[in-house]
Amino acid sequence: MNKKSKKVIPGDGLRSLKSTMLFRAINYELYVKPNKIIMIFGTIAMFGCVGYIVYMQHNSNNTKYYSVINSNETIDLKKKTSKWTI
Repeated sequence: MNKKSKKVIPGDGLRSLKSTMLFRAINYELYVKPNKIIMIFGTIAMFGCVGYIVYMQHNSNNTKYYSVINSNETIDLKKKTSKWTI
């Protein structure tokens, strides 16, 4: 089948338009059919990363001590105090 006699089907989107190989290489996602396994893996990985960031943020807010470097270059832990308490 010749490329020029190819029939355009509604729903083809950008695949039916004439384009250069460079444009197709740069915009690869526009011309590839979706892969459900990769989409599921990517979604799980994304939620896993966001969940880990939320977990780390939650744990860091619950700490009651923070590290301080003294003048003699030793690291000590000091208890957090609020500036709002009297």
